[in-house]
Amino acid sequence: MKISKLTILSSIFALGILASCGKEGCTDPSAPNYDPDATKDDGSCQEAANEYLLSGTLSEDKTLDAANIWTLQGRVIVPNGVTLTIPAGTIIKATAGTGANASSLVIARGGKLNAEGTASAPIIMTSVSDDIAVGQTSGSSLTENVRGLWGGLLVLGNAPCSFSGDVSELQIEGIPASETNGLYGGNDAADNSGTMRYISIRHGGAEIGEGNEINGLTLGGVGTGTTIDHIEVVGNVDDGIEFFGGTVNASELLVWGQGDDGLDIDQAYAGTISNSMVILNEASDHALEIDGPEGSALGSFTLNNITLIGTNDECDPTGVDGEISDYRKGATGANNNVYVMNFTEGKDIELDKDADANSYTAGTLSFSGYQFTPAMHDGSDCYTPNLTDGSIFNDKSSVGSTFEADGATICTVVSSGGNSVGANTADFSWTYAASKDAF
Repeated sequence: MKISKLTILSSIFALGILASCGKEGCTDPSAPNYDPDATKDDGSCQEAANEYLLSGTLSEDKTLDAANIWTLQGRVIVPNGVTLTIPAGTIIKATAGTGANASSLVIARGGKLNAEGTASAPIIMTSVSDDIAVGQTSGSSLTENVRGLWGGLLVLGNAPCSFSGDVSELQIEGIPASETNGLYGGNDAADNSGTMRYISIRHGGAEIGEGNEINGLTLGGVGTGTTIDHIEVVGNVDDGIEFFGGTVNASELLVWGQGDDGLDIDQAYAGTISNSMVILNEASDHALEIDGPEGSALGSFTLNNITLIGTNDECDPTGVDGEISDYRKGATGANNNVYVMNFTEGKDIELDKDADANSYTAGTLSFSGYQFTPAMHDGSDCYTPNLTDGSIFNDKSSVGSTFEADGATICTVVSSGGNSVGANTADFSWTYAASKDAF
């Protein structure tokens, strides 16, 4: 059979097009230089230097060296009886991993994380795609809108939680059931999982299964013996920080640009969150999502001096949902001195169902000292808020309550900059969000 020159040239041209459609690069998701856009491996994949690699389950106490960048590869577990110490200024870059093996740092029950950064030398947990270098507090390759490049930080303890069926322990979301170090819950309210201060967690929230992403910081059954303050979560796919039961107190928390909720409370969390801030952007859902107990055990949270900042474009809301807060499943707790700003018309604080209206009527869910500043455009308010018509304080139950009518007692409308409640923004000057003028 005779093949024409035209046929040969056409075949070569077609092969050239096919070759050009694929991008060469490192296709190994566990490699530090993994390229998620690459379709053809070019042999460039690197192995992390073992000396500065975190992987697998630690077998003994370990202290990191802040003079070097550390690579977090796969699911790294600090098990019972082991302490991981991270000094101020340490940078940890996580490889992507895939599915259930997405890179994450898990502090199991009985393990400890002593991670004490400072305002001038915070501890930064980010992705290998981040070009941040030792001595820097931010790089130039990623923004708050880059999410899901790795998992996140999970801290699990032995403090009480309220589980469906009144079981004593449960597997944390984001960790497959086959991993026994993913259990949390117990009966030690004073449980100690270590000390976490001045930590910035960026670009996480990898999905391990459909609808199952890892939060920036997950706290499951963490007790009051644990110290948590000055924590920042930026650009996470799922929630910024989620409390699953437990009793730990936390302060100076900042969440910016999360894909779901800013601060999320579940399973009868019974601690206090104070002097904290949530900043929504176009990817965000609720600033606060607060659920009640799932079992018979009850718990009551406290929020003190919280600032919630909405998102809009010339008075049009830009968030996925962009709501202020949602109270669900018979939530019980006290919300005190909350400053709500930059939200547009139609964004509200909801009592979701009958159980929540009943909590409010019983006084086990309370609101006081709120101040509200509506979004502005060209120096004018986007709308005139009404505190008593259900547009801001919204009871969606069928049983009803005085929640909507109480709006004027709960809250005061103030001009921009005229608030006397909410977080002290000066306490967040160290954050990546502050460096990008997010607030």
